Amino acid sequence: MPGQRVSIGDTELFVEERGEGLPVFVLHGGPGLDHTMFGRHLDPLGDACRLLFVDQRGQGRSGESDPATWTIAQMAADVSALAAALELGRYAVLGHSFGAMVALRHAVDFSGGPAATIVSSGVASERQLMPFVEANLAAFEPVELREQIASSWEREQTAQTSDEVLELLVDQMPFHFADPRDPRLAGLREDLAHGVYSADVLRHFSSAGYGGLDVEAQLPGVGHPVLVLAGRHDRTTSVAAAEFIAAGIPGAQLTIFEDAGHMTFVEDNAAYIRTVADFLGRHGIVFSEDAASSARRP
Repeated sequence: MPGQRVSIGDTELFVEERGEGLPVFVLHGGPGLDHTMFGRHLDPLGDACRLLFVDQRGQGRSGESDPATWTIAQMAADVSALAAALELGRYAVLGHSFGAMVALRHAVDFSGGPAATIVSSGVASERQLMPFVEANLAAFEPVELREQIASSWEREQTAQTSDEVLELLVDQMPFHFADPRDPRLAGLREDLAHGVYSADVLRHFSSAGYGGLDVEAQLPGVGHPVLVLAGRHDRTTSVAAAEFIAAGIPGAQLTIFEDAGHMTFVEDNAAYIRTVADFLGRHGIVFSEDAASSARRP
């Protein structure tokens, strides 16, 4: 696995780089996952920017850290610490799912620090998360998969090993696609098989909740460009939550992928790449014709 550990003081974060140009930190979902969840789906962006895939604190191939520091606020601060360690004067942040929560907290706490922030399938508060998930679990179809998926959420609080986390992720993944039987699930399972998963971090957040996530009141203070992305059929982070974020941040752009669920970068990859590239292009990145061609491929 190419990449390096970068010291940020009290721990080291694993970073894998692809592409050239303006650095863009890419923050994975979870909690407890790592950067390999993205597979090669974001690689077309590497024609225009330097993608820095980060294993967040306590996760993936990053170093050990004090469990007391496993908070969204600290992981948001880690982004700025990592930028300083890499001597980056200008950078953007793209976070998906749990990573979107970290990216949004970073945008609030370090307003104007990044050149831009992309919040992909995220929420601005815990109240926008679990009640929505629980309602969708109760109504999930096909019925024959409902128990499997409900069980996977419950096992988050008891998982002990990386293999157990992988197993519950695979069981849960149909919930995150608009079509629970989407044939692309098989490819995503292959991507997930390459991950290193932290059962400790997953249990921590599953049991303690997402303290430090609630930033609803701070959204108007974000002073740099923000792109908010959502899937119309997302059963985890709602379109309403995305609309709330976009409405709260001055000048924020909102894009909804009408045929996607939670895994927008997989389900509508070409449109996802094109949307992110266009947004970054308006804020200082020239998206090459080669990358544009890649984005147009089905």
